[in-house]
Amino acid sequence: MKAVVLDGFGGLDVLVFKDIPKPEPKMGTVVIKVKAFGINHAEMHMRRGEWAEAAEVSGIECVGIVDSCPGGEFAVGSKVAALMGGLGRTINGSYAEYTRAPVTNVASIEADLPWAELAVIPETYATAWTCLFRNLEIQSGQTILIRGATSSFGLAAVNMAVNAGARVIATTRSESRFGKLQALGVERVEIESKDLSTRIAERKALDGVLDLVGNSTLLDSLAMVRRGGRVCLAGWLGGLDPIKDFNPLLQMSSGVNFNFFGSFVFGTPGFPLSDVPLQAIAADIAAGRYQAKPSRIFAFDEIREAHRVMEANEANGKMVVVVEKD
Repeated sequence: MKAVVLDGFGGLDVLVFKDIPKPEPKMGTVVIKVKAFGINHAEMHMRRGEWAEAAEVSGIECVGIVDSCPGGEFAVGSKVAALMGGLGRTINGSYAEYTRAPVTNVASIEADLPWAELAVIPETYATAWTCLFRNLEIQSGQTILIRGATSSFGLAAVNMAVNAGARVIATTRSESRFGKLQALGVERVEIESKDLSTRIAERKALDGVLDLVGNSTLLDSLAMVRRGGRVCLAGWLGGLDPIKDFNPLLQMSSGVNFNFFGSFVFGTPGFPLSDVPLQAIAADIAAGRYQAKPSRIFAFDEIREAHRVMEANEANGKMVVVVEKD
């Protein structure tokens, strides 16, 4: 089969097409004929050698057709999504015509949507759903802030939070993107900055903050929530540099809850993928309740260009690669 492999670590030129063996059926796994996959920042970090682990074949998610499933958990020929479970990190991932994923990290995703639109869903929507409804426990009528809202992850979170009846304030780095967020139903858009807490009217009154910018804004996010409010850190759009000299005694308000979510835990006993209603999310997208079109669609042989666009911060939403057209 054809696959995109990492020929070392570095720039776009390390993404190389190569013929490698198709994965064999194995108990506890599902072999998937990959139809399309999303492009993620994690794959950029893996390509650069900035991640602790990176498999020869990158790609942490995909949608496709079940080619084989020795345990019988999924019918051959059925539509599925796969994400995490070591894909692209410790086992070969989805940048290929076929991939083999742990059965715990595969979910049915039957919906009347083209493959490119289905590919928007797995990693992005599963993670956003978990952050909003498990970590932040948002409810209708609450006021939440989503930092980094024009990222693919942020747009998914905005879609679901607005649909759940929350009052959503969003941040982005560019005024040119205000209209896109307003069209999704956010109440207000703010320019992202490390001192947003000094400017926002809802300082110490927010019910929750979903921080996708990362360590560079975390302390600022903690300063904005009310007693009993929650901050969930789930992205590093602002870079991977660690927080220096964090002293909770001096820098964190009493009664504020801080948590973290990393999607690499999907499929583990404490975080079963079955907890995430991917099928219902796909149905909501098909019904038009979420605006979840891919921002860019690339052919399989355009993988380097997809990475270039991502690296240049020109994605403006979720980009997908179609391996095999409908």
